[in-house]
This record gives sequence, structure tokens and C-alpha cells, in this order.
Amino acid sequence: MTTSGFTTGADHDARELQRRNAPPPSQNGHSQPQEVDDKKLQGKKVARSITSYLDEYEFLVAPIIFTLLAFFTRMWKIGLSSIVTWDEAHFGKFGSHYLKREFYFDVHPPLGKMLVGLSGYLAGYNGSFEFKSGEKYPENLNYTFMRVFNGAFGALCVPLAYYTARELKFRRPTVWLVTLMVLFENSYATISRFILLDSMLLFFTFSTVLCWSRFHSLQKESFTVEWWSWVLLTGVSIGCVCSVKWVGLFCTALVGIYTAEDLWNKFGDLKMPKVDYAVHVSARVVGFIVVPTLVYMFSFWVHFLVLSNSGPGDAQMSSLFQANLNGTDVGKGSPLDIVLGSRATLKNMGYGGGLLHSHVQTYPEGSTQQQITCYHHKDANNDWFFYPNRSQPDFNPEAPLQYVADKQVIRLIHSQTGRNLHSHSVSAPVTKSDNEVSCYGNTTIGDDKDHWTVEVVSDAASNDRSRIRTLTTAFRLKHTSLGCYLRAGNVNLPPWGFKQIEVTCVKKNKPRDVYTHWNVESHVNEKLPPGDPGSYKSPFLRDFLHLNVAMMTSNNALVPDPDKQDDLASHSWQWPILNVGLRMCGWDDSIVKYFLLGNPAVYWGSTASLGIFGLLVAWYLVRWQRGYDDLKQSEIDKIHYSGLYPVFGWILHYLPFVAMARVTYVHHYYPALYFAILTFGFVTDHSTRFLSRNIQWGIHLAMYALIIGLFILFSPIVFGMEGSSTQWRYLKWFEKWRITD
Repeated sequence: MTTSGFTTGADHDARELQRRNAPPPSQNGHSQPQEVDDKKLQGKKVARSITSYLDEYEFLVAPIIFTLLAFFTRMWKIGLSSIVTWDEAHFGKFGSHYLKREFYFDVHPPLGKMLVGLSGYLAGYNGSFEFKSGEKYPENLNYTFMRVFNGAFGALCVPLAYYTARELKFRRPTVWLVTLMVLFENSYATISRFILLDSMLLFFTFSTVLCWSRFHSLQKESFTVEWWSWVLLTGVSIGCVCSVKWVGLFCTALVGIYTAEDLWNKFGDLKMPKVDYAVHVSARVVGFIVVPTLVYMFSFWVHFLVLSNSGPGDAQMSSLFQANLNGTDVGKGSPLDIVLGSRATLKNMGYGGGLLHSHVQTYPEGSTQQQITCYHHKDANNDWFFYPNRSQPDFNPEAPLQYVADKQVIRLIHSQTGRNLHSHSVSAPVTKSDNEVSCYGNTTIGDDKDHWTVEVVSDAASNDRSRIRTLTTAFRLKHTSLGCYLRAGNVNLPPWGFKQIEVTCVKKNKPRDVYTHWNVESHVNEKLPPGDPGSYKSPFLRDFLHLNVAMMTSNNALVPDPDKQDDLASHSWQWPILNVGLRMCGWDDSIVKYFLLGNPAVYWGSTASLGIFGLLVAWYLVRWQRGYDDLKQSEIDKIHYSGLYPVFGWILHYLPFVAMARVTYVHHYYPALYFAILTFGFVTDHSTRFLSRNIQWGIHLAMYALIIGLFILFSPIVFGMEGSSTQWRYLKWFEKWRITD
């Protein structure tokens, strides 16, 4: 019997393996042990273990390293300049108002400025410094801490960019590329180093994009706890970015476009239960509309709560609001009832309304009579006397008191010039459909076109509407002859009217038009006892709306003045091509100088990618039309959400500045720049997807080196230039880069 045959070959293979692994025989026939370098083998295992560990936890290790570098680039030598730099003069001062709890007015929502105030509070600052531009900081103000507080928001943009790139499904080299473009963007690093709102605006813009992209990644996990969490986080982030600057509305619009498309696609999914679709709609209404609105309103509620003292911005608010501020003169000691002969100021009750005002300047066209405007600052030109109409006897100060009543015909006499509030059938200077309102004649010279009929609308303190009372009574003034109503909308006059609010006589009778409603703000009459009309509170919602419209009106008034040259202003077309920079301070040799300019590689590369993306989409559309099937559905989705939406974001953040008439500066482009960077990331990721791993890394490493190298080259404009600016003449590549004269 043969027992040594190989039926499977297994034993033969095992023996062959033993022979292969056995040490070679020595010359005398005995086996010789093989010498193995244990240390070398162990070293390879350790290196392989570290590499594997770093690869596995790259999503934690990489952002930590990037964030540490971000804190360095944003905070190295941050306290070098000890003077108030650029817009620190504005936002530092606003922070001071919070510390002193003084009410102020600004065109931006309050969240960012409250954070500036918080930084001052944490720094031990008492709010006493005036933050005059170019002035040296006092020894007792830790401005370095306040700058570090702001710089932290700028530094934290870097990890947000990293995780956003991951959520957009970019490959690791591209994720690092996008992160490095944000990290080593000179303009981001520079503007984050000062007491400004821009680092906060960028932080919340970045966080909104991250929350949106993460929410999109969870589309197949709807209604899970994580899904609901990101819905709410997106809403909170939208609310915060809008509460820093209204530019955040463009970010809101991007999420809105995505939501509309997403719900439309779900509407077409016939397999989706109607209840699920209703929950999807409700979740987005709550998360993307209700939550942001509540966050935005909450910032104003805190704003009103903190600023409880009278301050420089009182006049922008309603009279009743002002009367409830500590230390105000509005309503304090003012008699309650108005009588003929009383001297008073009239406040327009429209949102953003001012005080009825006149001055000796006349209209350059139309009647050429004395101008009537609405003005927010308090001066003697806001004072008016209530006088009887011309059919009645002349005013006699010794006669019995005659209360101004509903439906009574009166005259209003300007206290400084003695002229009558007047209207006639002449077109208003700006709103041509309305009648012009002017000041004309005097107490003896005039006609029935000086007559106004009082129409009481409401009273916050009484059901008795038969009289006009200080602060609480809302009334309209109807021109007795023409039948039009005195109105002050949010229309600003040209420079000849000092850009004050136009006052007209509107022909259409709209009783609910609050811009035709007026109230008496202050009232002086020695014959009447003092009252306390300010004991009535102004409702929050009305104050909230009033302030927001006032902000909008003032924002619209920020137009370039043709009579003044603004060396810091720039045009929107200059930003994407990095045609211009901005000097943030004086340029004397004794001053530490900062120049707001971007990284050329980041700017030019990101701008070029916008055009390349357009060509890429056009290429695929043409080939699709011709019947080619180049892309998988997953690739189409990536182009759609990782490429097209960043382009939408850029358009939404850039084109409004092209269209708007207000004065613009280079930093207005910074939110749009981020979306251009994301577009560059997509174009790079898509274009290199079929290349070998080594070639991909080679291309990316070259771009890393270029971005970092240019940042280092231009780092003096970030960290501060000391001495003569001629030392950095080599950085003046173009005439508009005014790094040197």
C-alpha cells in the first residue's frame, strides 16, 4: 500500500515552505541561525504604527495643527501697534457704550458690538476711553486682550473651513488645500487682529456653511437626533451671522435656495408619505426661519436691556422709548396737555423717524422757500410753537389756556426763524408725487396754506382722544386747504439738504401710514404743571421694528459724496482681481503700519476657478446634449452641491455690492472670497481625480508651497511694518498696492 502519495499537495507545500524558511546549511552540514536586525524591524513597526494612527485620526490631528497655526498667524505681535487703528475708532467706541450702558445708534445689528463690549469687560476696561482714530491707547486699557478676543474668531475660521471641505466630500489633499488657503490668506489674518466686526462675521459665515453642508450630508438620516441637531445649529448660526451684519442675509439666501430646491425634489418623490413631507417642511420653517428670527430678536432684546441709560443714539428711537431711559430729558418735567403757545418738538412715529426740523437754507428749486426736514439730532431748530389759525384772534399769552384738540385747525411756527409750516401745490424735491413742505412768512405774513388740522389717531395712556398729550398721543396733521398729510418717509435729501429726511405732504389718505403719525416729544410751557408721561412703557416689538428701519435708512444714506475724496474706498470690480489694498492707519515712519491686501495666489486662483467652473459645467452640458454619459450620478451630485452652491454663495455675497450705491471697501469682499476658495477646492479636486496618488500630492504640495511662500513674503503687512515703508518697496507689485508712496 502506498502511503507516501500526495493526494492534495498540502503536505508537499508545507514541506517546501519549511525548507524555504529553514536556515541554510553550513559547510559541515549543520544549520546556521539567520541574523535578524531586531531594532530595524521594530523601528519599521513603530513607524508603521504611527503612520497608521495619524492616518486614522487625521480628522482630529490635522485641524488641531491648522488651528494652532491659525492662532499664531492671527495673534503674533498683535499688540505691537498701541494706537487706535482704522475702524477700531467705531467699534471700540460702541463697546464702550455697552460698558457705560449708554444707548447709541449704528447701522449694524448689535451682536458683534456686544461681543466687543464683552471683551472690554473681560479685560477690565471701564468704558472711559473715546477711541479716537490714531490716538494712543491708555495704560489702563488692555487693548491687546480685546484684540486677542477678536482674533480668536478669525483663528477658529480655519478648523471650520477644514470640516466644511470634508463635508463637501473633497479628498484629503484638497481639504488641506482649502484649509491652507484660509489659514494663509493675508487679508483674513490682518483683519482678525483688530477690534472689528469682520472676524466675527467671517466666523459665523463659516459656521453657517459648515452646518448647512453637514445637514446636507445627513439627508439619508432624516429625523434622527443628529439630523435635528444640525437643523437647529444651522438656524442658530444663521441668526448669529445676521445679528453681526446684514451681509449675513446673503448667507441666509443661500440656505434658502438650497431648502427650496430640496423641498421641491421631495415634493416630487411620490414614495414619500405626506406626513413625512409635512414634517420636512415644518422642520425647515422652524429651523431656518423661526430659530434665526428668535436669535436675531434676542440680540436686540439684550441690546435694549443693557443700554438702559440715555446716550448719543436716543434720537433714533421713539419718544416713549427715550422717555424710559435713565438720565434722559425727554418727557421729564414736560406738561402733559398741549395748549396754544406751547413750545414743543414733534417726532415722526414712522420707523426710523426723526424730529420735525427747519433751518435757514432754502430749496434750490421748486418754491425756493425755507427747507423742512426730519433730523435725528437734537437742537433748537427742532422747536415749534402751537399757534391759532389766521381766522382766529392773534395769540395772547395772557388769555385763558386753550387746549389743542382733535379736529382743531392750528399753525406751527418755527421757533428760530419765526416762519410758518407751509405747503402748496409744488412738487416735493425728491418724491415728486407729493407736495413740497416749506417754511414761509411769519406770524403776521401768510395765508390759509399755513393751516393744519389735527387728527388724533391714538393715545397710549388714555381712552380720551379729545386732546393732544406729550409722548402718548399719536396724531396726523392734515393740510386744511390741500387735504394732504404731513409725512416723513425714509427718503434722504441730496447734499444740499444735508442728507436729512425729506418731509412732504402726501396726497393719498392712508390712516395706517405710520410715517404720517406724529407725537410731541418735548414740551415747554411755564403756565402748565409738569407731568410724567414717560411712566408708560414702549413695547419691545415696536422698538425692535423702529430701530431696524432706522438702521436700514441710515445704511441707504451711506453713498459716496462727490464733493469728498475717500482714499480708502474702492470699487467692487477691483476686489476679485486684487487690484487694490487699503491702508489701515497713518503711514508715518513712527507708526506701525498695516496694509489690507490678500494673498495673490488665493485671490487670483479662486477668481480663476469661478470661470473654470463655468467652463466645466458648459463642457458637460454640451457633451450631455450630444448623448455622452461622462458622469455618474454621484459625480453629478458632487458638482451640484460641492461646486455649484459655493458659486451661488459667491454670487450672492458679491453681486449686491456691484449693484448697491453705498460706499464700498475691500473688506466687503471677504465673505464672498470664502465661497471662491471653496470653488477653487472643488475645481482642483475634480480636475485631479483621475491622476495617480503621487501626482495628486505633487500638484497639491506645489500649491501649498506657493500659498505659504506668498504669505511669508507679504507677512510684514500682516504683522506690522515698523520704520520707513520704503523697506517694503518690493511688495508694491502694482500701482494700487500703496504699500509705499
